[in-house]
Amino acid sequence: MKLVLLDTLGVPLGALPPFDVSVPWWPEVEEVVAGARRRYGVEVQVLRLLSAAGATAATGGGTVTYLAQLAGSPPIPVEPADPDLSPQPHRAPYAEPGGPAASTRWAIGALEAMGTANAVAVQRKTWNLSAVWRLDVAGAPVAWLKQVPEFFAHEPAVLGLVAGVAPGLVPPLLAAGAQGRMLLAHVPGEDGFGAGAEVRGEIAAEWHPVQEHFAGRVEDLLAVGMPDARLAVAPFARVAADHLDTVEGLRELVDDLPRRLEQIAACRMPDTIVHGDLHPGNARIGAGPPVIMDWGDATVGHPADDILRLTQGLPGSEAESLTAAWALRWRTVRPDSDPHLAAELMRPIFHLRRAVIYAGFLARIEPSEHPYHSADVPEGLAAAVAAVR
Repeated sequence: MKLVLLDTLGVPLGALPPFDVSVPWWPEVEEVVAGARRRYGVEVQVLRLLSAAGATAATGGGTVTYLAQLAGSPPIPVEPADPDLSPQPHRAPYAEPGGPAASTRWAIGALEAMGTANAVAVQRKTWNLSAVWRLDVAGAPVAWLKQVPEFFAHEPAVLGLVAGVAPGLVPPLLAAGAQGRMLLAHVPGEDGFGAGAEVRGEIAAEWHPVQEHFAGRVEDLLAVGMPDARLAVAPFARVAADHLDTVEGLRELVDDLPRRLEQIAACRMPDTIVHGDLHPGNARIGAGPPVIMDWGDATVGHPADDILRLTQGLPGSEAESLTAAWALRWRTVRPDSDPHLAAELMRPIFHLRRAVIYAGFLARIEPSEHPYHSADVPEGLAAAVAAVR
């Protein structure tokens, strides 16, 4: 990978010689920052992706070039570089020169106001959907700074709503600031990537009371700016329109959507809060009950969306067992509903929803960040067709 450097005023300096990092995922930049320090003796904050070649965001790796801001002067000669620094209307504040420094100053100041001094910010992640820093004191994590773009501005309010029903289910929100900044308390444990059915079942059980609570309280959710993703044909048809001739079977699926949505409505499941990306990697586990993270995708919608995401990738029998337990919980509180049939009918809708979400991202991020999501829309549409078949 390569780092193109700006000075403290945002003026291009050149590029460091390329170096390798072992973590393949493009948004994960802690090793990038540490590698620049270790190899070249420089302190940088990564601003954004400039280019990627030889891989995709899904696979990771390849040749990736980032723009970074340097503290001080480069101690070694740098290679010529002429990055495109033209303004972009959809650029996140944390991707601008000076943005990371302003955000970390805010977070450290907020901690000091709460009595925690001498925090050090460690950059962990940056991309078009968020920037994340860990705040350490004496080498131990005490809090996390997360900053999100405008289209995720509802996340702090969502944390407050969920915490009001299930306080331990979300990370404590210590402070919220301008430009999408959030200061979150450190949650012990580890991210649940790869967790099996037992952990996922625990997440589903802990999440159900919150969805039950907000069923019938849609206006409360919309009032805090949560996006409205209640089922309708138009958003799906609009995103599918440019792909009808390239994704076999998509036209038939779109034509059948009115009938399918009527069948889903007949299952009498309530609209409620939907996490939107409820996979085990978005939960902290291993130090007590799971704590669910990353609420930017939260919407008002159909509750089956979350169980379909939570069971994704499990063997069929395990997925069916978790879905049956989810359905039983809903049947207990909504005896006139048919949650199991609703989940089956929602399978292609689940993938269509992902296509709509990623199309929304592409419309609201700058062009250099499109490689993160450019393949996601057609892949989601093709998966929707496969789910029908």
